[in-house]
Amino acid sequence: MTTGGSLANEGAAGLYAWTEICDSLVNLHEFVNRTLDARAASTTTRSVTLDGTSGHPRLGVTFVIPCLNEVLSLSVCIAACQDALGLIAARYGLTGEVVVADNGSTDGSQALAESLGARVISVPEKGYGAALRGGFQGAWGRYLVMGDADGSYDFREAVDMVGALIDGADLCMGSRFKGGIKPGAMPWKNRYIGNPLLTGLLNILFGSKIDDAHCGLRALTRDCFDRLALEGDGMEFASEMVIKAVLKGEVIAERPATLSPDLRDRPPHLRPWRDGWRHLRYLFMLSPWWVFSLPAMILAGGGVLILGAAGAFALLRPGAPFFFGDYWVVLAGALVGLGHLAAIMGMATHLHQVKAGYRRAASWVARLAPFINLESMLIVGGLLTVLGFADLLGVVYAWSARDFTRAATVLPAVVGVLFMTLGAQSVLGGFLLAILSGNQAGFLAPAAQARLRVVPSSGSPEDLRDAA
Repeated sequence: MTTGGSLANEGAAGLYAWTEICDSLVNLHEFVNRTLDARAASTTTRSVTLDGTSGHPRLGVTFVIPCLNEVLSLSVCIAACQDALGLIAARYGLTGEVVVADNGSTDGSQALAESLGARVISVPEKGYGAALRGGFQGAWGRYLVMGDADGSYDFREAVDMVGALIDGADLCMGSRFKGGIKPGAMPWKNRYIGNPLLTGLLNILFGSKIDDAHCGLRALTRDCFDRLALEGDGMEFASEMVIKAVLKGEVIAERPATLSPDLRDRPPHLRPWRDGWRHLRYLFMLSPWWVFSLPAMILAGGGVLILGAAGAFALLRPGAPFFFGDYWVVLAGALVGLGHLAAIMGMATHLHQVKAGYRRAASWVARLAPFINLESMLIVGGLLTVLGFADLLGVVYAWSARDFTRAATVLPAVVGVLFMTLGAQSVLGGFLLAILSGNQAGFLAPAAQARLRVVPSSGSPEDLRDAA
């Protein structure tokens, strides 16, 4: 039989249990809200929309950190990126994320990055450039910021770079010479030889005005990254980005960046001499004016001058030996032939780069497009070959008329061989240009039309020199 006291105790117990359940529900509700707020804060998101094609969040800024066994310094970099995202959200109202582009780490860098709120993208293709390219391709942000994972850069300095992109720049470079290089942060040979030399050469070859072409902290828009179509896998990726941005007329800005000693306990992945050579060769591979066209003008011009002098001497003093000697005449013929070949290669390289999409066609392309095509080169090549053959027949006839004695000059024979060489090179070069242009006989026309569709900008040496 239940007493009144027992009923009261049971009622109190039930009320207490119900109160506990209500408190648990409230705590659960608060926990869910805190979790959602934390997730929102981790991406500094005020309102997240989805990309209509990929289904991924469409964010404002993505910090991309290439990583290969950087467990000692990665946490510092991610924390700095998150601080920078907070500043970007407060100043510009943009959302953001941190992406670690892992290149095969074996020290647990991936797990550390994920535990700190970063998104990890695995990039199996080895190399600094490959890692960054993979990170950019997987990024969800409209503005992309890149920086090394060794703790040598303060990612908070990228806030001003994002501001430069918002103001209209396509690429914003960091400048360590404007921001400062702390003691022990850069070897003397890099600071006083390698970096100034390569940056200065890049400015000369491409007409850019970059203060520090190899700073690892920089930012660019997603559209700019797509337009540049970057391909470099190694350290030359940094030069490729700047060169192609200049060639395509992208708007480039520059902001100070501070370089500090890195936080690693091992040597850097950078190999100064190997990577310096890779940068240097890449500069020339993307500069057909300096590699082909300018040498072509010098070689051909020098050869024509020598041949002209020899011809004038032969007319004014028939039978007398050329005062420079026959060896100079032979050398002049070789110079003209090499110059002609270099000119064809320069034109081919220029058209290839225009077709690849990272160079604007030079102004001479539109002027010469109506006159230079496969047919015209075949005709000119055929005429030169016939003239050369006829000249050599005349040399043989004159030789026989002299009873096969030695001629006073080798100039006619050199000119005949040179004409035949130029003719053959013109025919072969015409087919090469047509093939490189997509099997089109009018190989200059597509490049000329592409130039008309592009609004040119200043700073390109191709436009300044009207050269390939």
